[in-house]
Amino acid sequence: MNQHLQHILDFIESSNHFSEDDKAALLKSVKSADKDLLISDFKLERTEKVKRTTAILLEETIEELEHKRKAIEDTKNALQKSLDELKATQTQLIQSEKMASLGELTAGIAHEIQNPLNFVNNFSEVSKELLEEMLEELQNGDMEEVNAIAQDVIQNLEKINHHGKRADGIVKGMLQHSRSSSGVKELTDINVLVDEYLRLAYHGLRAKDKSFNAALETHLDDSIGKIEIVPQDFGRVVLNLITNAFYACNEKKKMQIEGYEPKVTVETKKNKDFIEIQVQDNGNGIPKKVLDKIFQPFFTTKPTGQGTGLGLSLSYDIIKAHGGDIKVNTKENEGTAFIITLPTTKNA
Repeated sequence: MNQHLQHILDFIESSNHFSEDDKAALLKSVKSADKDLLISDFKLERTEKVKRTTAILLEETIEELEHKRKAIEDTKNALQKSLDELKATQTQLIQSEKMASLGELTAGIAHEIQNPLNFVNNFSEVSKELLEEMLEELQNGDMEEVNAIAQDVIQNLEKINHHGKRADGIVKGMLQHSRSSSGVKELTDINVLVDEYLRLAYHGLRAKDKSFNAALETHLDDSIGKIEIVPQDFGRVVLNLITNAFYACNEKKKMQIEGYEPKVTVETKKNKDFIEIQVQDNGNGIPKKVLDKIFQPFFTTKPTGQGTGLGLSLSYDIIKAHGGDIKVNTKENEGTAFIITLPTTKNA
């Protein structure tokens, strides 16, 4: 019993001032108070135990949370590092895609530029001979012949200028394709651009595989005129689609199907508010199971090392940035057609 209550209890029992009934009542109250105190002490002790247990658990929880925070921080750092590496890899792959397409152009450019250079060289030699002849006629005083020769030289110089500009255009096209896009739209003759890249892609593939040959067919709508595009970007789109078309034809040709003749058709067409550019091949077509994936980054059906899987993905982004759209019509074993639509809000 509590010491203070024991004193009270002793006092009541020894006192003569209380009746027996009062003493009994007081003793009962004291004992009840003692019982309440015992219960309070018990509860207090239990509360203290709970507090100590809670403090221990709280400390463990804080420690565990700290470990988790550190783990999350480490995971975040690892993810950030992975993201940085992925971005760097993506940049490298985009550059690889650009360089791969540039490689496709190189042989084609060499072939295409040789033609105007041959004309320049030939007309230069002929003009030199004509000028030597003109000097002789000047000495002979035959001005009529001098005038005739001068006209021939003028015509030759015009042809030299024409073919020089042709070579210059090819080189500029290559430089435009190889450098980073300016992102600035320019009025561009879409027919010239399409025709240029069709021939360059064809000769590029021929340079890599001398056995390859394909029929080229173009239907270019002269009413299109010039439209505003970013020529560096859109040139890559056209080159990618045409190169893919040749690749599809070449793969089918390797199957040695009797009577098969590779053919790539490029068509441009003007409608009221937009133009269409269609690149069609008669290859094997695209399997239905992968058709939904062809515009996804890094997806490719080509063997390892022959494609980054970024060509169509980048083409899709470029076309969308021009406010256009691209769709594909394909039939297995028969071929594929990619159709680009571009708005013609500004023509010239």
